[in-house]
Amino acid sequence: MPLSRAFYDRPTLHVAADLIGKVLVHQTAAGQAAGIIVETEAYIGESDPACHAAPGPTTRNEPLYGPPGMAYVYLNYGIHYLVNAVTEAEGWPAAVLIRGLEPLEGEALMRRRRARGSGRPAESFACADLCRGPGNLTRALGISLKHNLRDLTRGPLRVEDRSLPSRELAWSPRIGITVGVESHWRCYARDSVAVSRTKR
Repeated sequence: MPLSRAFYDRPTLHVAADLIGKVLVHQTAAGQAAGIIVETEAYIGESDPACHAAPGPTTRNEPLYGPPGMAYVYLNYGIHYLVNAVTEAEGWPAAVLIRGLEPLEGEALMRRRRARGSGRPAESFACADLCRGPGNLTRALGISLKHNLRDLTRGPLRVEDRSLPSRELAWSPRIGITVGVESHWRCYARDSVAVSRTKR
């Protein structure tokens, strides 16, 4: 069952923790791919220097100020697409970056997508590596800028609660950033091999 809008209309750190164990699903003409969310990061408000809302409202960060439960997808360093779930009340800019998944459905499709343009055969990717890291998971699931502002509570790109077993959580500083590193706003499943290597 897809998560409701009320799930996202809560404090961002609560959403970041509660997304662990939920399932990110993307249905496309090529097939359905899905993975269990095992790593997230919270970005909260204009006072958070690492949040895209830090400079105030812009065309790029407009989704952050919109209703909760929408996708905020952007191109990072001109290389990778990153997918976030917008959180908290409309007008308050915050989101959760989805950083890592454990493949659940469509592994062969994920492999083909990851292999495309990499110079590597599809079978060379370990299962745990397919969706480790926010850029890898969007490539594996076929998520791009055209999915910005998609409603995650319904439609082909969504987050579902499949009543999977709960996971032991751990928190750490966010990674891959140079500001706001003092905030322990990265949440991950302690037992997962699909989380970022630096803090696994």
